[in-house]
Amino acid sequence: MLRIAIIAGRFPVISETFILNQITGLIARGHEVHIYAKKPENVSKVHPNVEKYQLLQQTHYIPAIPENYIWRFLLGMILLLVNFPKAPLVILRSLNFVKYRKRALSLRLLYEVIPFLKSQPYDIIHCQFGLFGLHGMLYKDIGAIKGKLVTSFRGFDISKYLQESGEDVYNLLFVRGDFFLTNCNFFRQRAIKLGCDENKIVVHGSGIDCNKFPFKARQLSPDGKIRIATTGRLVEKKGIEYGIRAIAKLAKKHANIEYNIIGDGILKEHLQQLIENLDIADKVKLLGWKNQPEIIEILNQTHIFIAPSITAVDGNQDAPVNTLKEAMAMGLPVIGTRHGGIPELIEDGISGFLVAERDADAITEKLSYFIEHPEIWEQMGRAGRVHVEQHYDMNMLNDELVAIYQQVLMNNSQPLSEFSNNSVSPKYVS
Repeated sequence: MLRIAIIAGRFPVISETFILNQITGLIARGHEVHIYAKKPENVSKVHPNVEKYQLLQQTHYIPAIPENYIWRFLLGMILLLVNFPKAPLVILRSLNFVKYRKRALSLRLLYEVIPFLKSQPYDIIHCQFGLFGLHGMLYKDIGAIKGKLVTSFRGFDISKYLQESGEDVYNLLFVRGDFFLTNCNFFRQRAIKLGCDENKIVVHGSGIDCNKFPFKARQLSPDGKIRIATTGRLVEKKGIEYGIRAIAKLAKKHANIEYNIIGDGILKEHLQQLIENLDIADKVKLLGWKNQPEIIEILNQTHIFIAPSITAVDGNQDAPVNTLKEAMAMGLPVIGTRHGGIPELIEDGISGFLVAERDADAITEKLSYFIEHPEIWEQMGRAGRVHVEQHYDMNMLNDELVAIYQQVLMNNSQPLSEFSNNSVSPKYVS
């Protein structure tokens, strides 16, 4: 049995099922998992596995850090007095203003290490996203946590975050970290270009439970309506604006269509206004957040799925997104963009179509082709299902994750040849 610490941003988060799937997979395999994170802002909808596996009992939350510096200082002093006997050296190191500068001076580091003070040494410290790898490296440095440091790069952390913090932000982590994972080859190559040793990084995709996304051969509905869907946060990089604009163009030729957008985010008002301005409010609906059973129910009635991701102005990019995998597993023919890791998921002309980023006309053209050729839906849907089962099955990937952990523990600083991208089975490198 391995003892594993998961360091994440907020937990649980409904949009990060890829982290949840890894945690539950590890627990199901008999390993002990502790989660370190901030409390989520919205807990109105959570995945049923959070309760099933009693994950909140295994989650250690960082105390809320007051924005008001006076209150932060007063609460910080209380935390110091209460927790100092537990780990005096760790507390003192967290206040090392000379070494840790603003992070210590602002007392943020003191607040952040509090949840770790009762933790015993771990076999593996798995940091979800690169910036939490930086945190994990720091916590190890002050002795708050012990274990092999594994970091997963997943998207914004190796795109947008680089633009914000500089391309040298991970230099020290690449040296001190024990091993690294990326969810697509696109980001692996970027990490290597940034300076990561290619022997210390492999592609390990984000898996889904294919059994929970039943395949359905897509056929025309008796009412003739074509139902199209997108699932994703309403943020710039998801490119949903271009899906909406494509539907507005498509409606001029095919009136009997419906476009359901599942998700929420900062662009909700902007997108709703766009829908009104394009006069397609009768055809396009922003459905808000839905839990997994609700999403499955909607997709079960859908004919075509769009994932119009774009590179955002701030540099943010997507990997092969789980929502797209889920749609493909359910037999939906799909349209995606030549963006980030998406071309590693969609086989153009086989399971769907790829178009250029920000090209609403191209999306319209492919949607129109699908509508006029419903006889290809089932064939493309089956191809997508097979591809997801072969490359992104959660159980297969969780077995691989445990094997990677074990190799990290056995090989120390030696290259993990079994999982190096020169020799790994193609089914793991998508």
